[in-house]
Amino acid sequence: MAGLDHRPAEQEPDDPVTSARNARIGMRLFLGYLLVYLSYVVLIAFRPDWMRLMPWPGINLAIAYGLALIISAFLLSLVYGWMCRRPVENQGADRRLS
Repeated sequence: MAGLDHRPAEQEPDDPVTSARNARIGMRLFLGYLLVYLSYVVLIAFRPDWMRLMPWPGINLAIAYGLALIISAFLLSLVYGWMCRRPVENQGADRRLS
């Protein structure tokens, strides 16, 4: 990871197995977020009366759900970064994707 010392960033090794694992993790997290977002859109489209409900004084469900979407996107990015920070331990050349 690049620091604040203004040197060129070190090139990380390109490992196809690690890249494939990271892509799978990213796709699963994306699909989970997509389901939550689609439920938000469906509620707005087909149940707008529900979005007017006030679970907290002064904040309707649409605002609370939208804020939860923003926070969950940030948290999912942290989870992705944490899950993808280590390379996959290769068990041999037969496991490499070439």
